[in-house]
Amino acid sequence: RQIKLGRPYSKLYPLLHLQQIQFVEDKQEFSRFPTKAGRRSLSRSISQSSTDSYSSAASYTDSSDDETSPRDKTQLNSKGTSDFCVKNIKQAEFGRREIEIAEQDMSALISLRKRAQGEKPLAGAKIVGCTHITAQTAVLIETLVALGAQCRWTACNIYSTQNEVAAALSEIGVAVFAWKGESEDDFWWCIDKCVNMEGWQPNMILDDGGDLTHWVYKKYPNVFKKIRGIVEESVTGVHRLYQLSKAGKLCVPAMNVNDSVTKQKFDNLYCCRESILDGLKRTTDVMFGGKQVVVCGYGEVGKGCTAALKAMGSIVYVTEIDPICALQIGFRLGFFSGLLGNKNVVTRDQLDRMKNGSIVCNMGHSNTEIDVASLRTPELTWERVRSQVDHVIWPDGKRVILLAEGRLLNLSCSTVPTFVLSITATTQALALIELYNAPEGRYKQDVYLLPKKMDEYVASLHLPTFDAHLTELSDEQAKYLGLNKNGPFKPNYYRYNHPSKIPLNDTQISDLCTIYLQWIPTATAYMFSLVQSS
Repeated sequence: RQIKLGRPYSKLYPLLHLQQIQFVEDKQEFSRFPTKAGRRSLSRSISQSSTDSYSSAASYTDSSDDETSPRDKTQLNSKGTSDFCVKNIKQAEFGRREIEIAEQDMSALISLRKRAQGEKPLAGAKIVGCTHITAQTAVLIETLVALGAQCRWTACNIYSTQNEVAAALSEIGVAVFAWKGESEDDFWWCIDKCVNMEGWQPNMILDDGGDLTHWVYKKYPNVFKKIRGIVEESVTGVHRLYQLSKAGKLCVPAMNVNDSVTKQKFDNLYCCRESILDGLKRTTDVMFGGKQVVVCGYGEVGKGCTAALKAMGSIVYVTEIDPICALQIGFRLGFFSGLLGNKNVVTRDQLDRMKNGSIVCNMGHSNTEIDVASLRTPELTWERVRSQVDHVIWPDGKRVILLAEGRLLNLSCSTVPTFVLSITATTQALALIELYNAPEGRYKQDVYLLPKKMDEYVASLHLPTFDAHLTELSDEQAKYLGLNKNGPFKPNYYRYNHPSKIPLNDTQISDLCTIYLQWIPTATAYMFSLVQSS
């Protein structure tokens, strides 16, 4: 087809035509895999630009030029104590500002702190914690200290620690053993330093993933028997607790916070719905529109991730092993099968079949969902592109982009919504208070769900944020329903629903109308053929 151009531009048409041909050649060249030498130079250029422009969730965390392991350094806080091990205690002032920002959106936890600090319900509690060490977690730890507890803390993930926050906690006297970028050996060393302290023995455990519980159970069985309660907040950790209970080896009561309503319906769903996009954008700068995405598992985390990716225009495939969750999907099923908290959901065979440039990440707690170990073989080359981003290169030049070495994406590569973490942190604090103060015999050596009354209390503490006011039942209404006016308002078997469908925007409605209009003639012809045949 000839393009009609105005007279001033008509002489340029041959040049435009040549540029178009050149562009096609460039496109063909671009689609080929780069040579090995080309890959090295490309990697160097990308790495350099990434170093200059990339800003991670903890930008100050990665800015230190000191490569000395914190285990090899002697540091003192302003009080002259050294019972901690962090990257750089001098970052404490910056970490304090991070914590103050988090407090702005954690008003419910601050409210709980103010209400209960006079009573000191955790006086005498010696809590050892293993969670992500972020500004939001720091607000929880400082709340526990205000309520009378002594705390020693370590990280449940080698990449999620905000070094400046760890320094700020160490500055006020909390014994923190954690830094971003720990090795596996460092990870277990930090856990042991928290537990094995001369003259100090924990009587409560707050865990995320079960590693701390496992360590105390295996290495310090006498300490484990004297623990008054365990609070666990992750799918993986809860699964491990139920395994201990089933085997008759759980000798202390434990609280399953992960399956509490406020954790499941808010943290697992809404937190992941927002942070999945944040983590992918920060690490890869990817455009979601038109991308084909496979989400493995359609629990609350899967629902949140799917909703976010679908809303951004991605073509989403969801996989499940549970027929009930599968029935909820409403999307096409893909070829993977699995769920968060499982092992080898994504296998080496599937990684081998992925396209060049595929992005692989994990929203589960551990690094077992993706078979990362199978990628550490001589025939595959690993190139670090930027913080938490690796290119795994196959012999034919194919690259798969692996984020956070297969560990939890959102807290390793980005941040999470503070308000949602306030809900989880308040739930954890109440669970600790409940287990520590429960009269003997209330809780046996088993795993328990958070009482519904406490779930409702956590929710009520957060309602003022939205200027929401509850309607109160009349005596007659309460009697008719058989309820206490002050709750609990729902039985334990009640399933709280949430909006699982995203409202359609104008473009989506227009697309649907187009599809329907294209379908009508076909459907009409089919109906006429039926009439004629009859």
